[in-house]
Amino acid sequence: MNLPNKITISRILLIPIFIILMSVPFEWGSIQMGDRELPVAHLAGAILFILASTTDWIDGYIARKYNLVTNLGKFLDPLADKLLVSAALIVLVEIGLAPAWIVIVIISREFAVTGLRLVAAGEGSVLAASQMGKLKTWIQIISISLLLLHNWPFAYLNLPLGIITLYLALIITFYSGYEYFQKNWHVMRDSK
Repeated sequence: MNLPNKITISRILLIPIFIILMSVPFEWGSIQMGDRELPVAHLAGAILFILASTTDWIDGYIARKYNLVTNLGKFLDPLADKLLVSAALIVLVEIGLAPAWIVIVIISREFAVTGLRLVAAGEGSVLAASQMGKLKTWIQIISISLLLLHNWPFAYLNLPLGIITLYLALIITFYSGYEYFQKNWHVMRDSK
């Protein structure tokens, strides 16, 4: 297994730690941000989430620069992204920072695209992530990060940037799913 794939697997292994940080009621106190408070556990979870998300760029960069792109990597990388983002979105619903219906739509799209990838894999081909899919992932990561940080450091703007970017992520997620199926419908149509 090459280095980029090891980095991708490390991203998957960080997910349970993130979930524990966000779900176990640690009493670490909070940080005052103007008229708002940021629980230290949320700050720690956000830092871990951002760190794990950054590995997505790192593994892709290394794979492309050193010609280490593999079919396993093409499969694992988007799967790791989906697992990390889905876990974070579900945690955000659990702690009351994201509407459940948006999370359901986003995760449903992820399951649908993963299903299409599995059908393609059964037919012997690997469907790599599209540019719109990569944009979708980064908008989701920005939104989740802002929500985990309770919009800090933008709290002074008094705008719900986390929710605004979550709605943007919803729109891009829906569009990228439509685009993905439109370009790859032949996989479903031609499957045995």
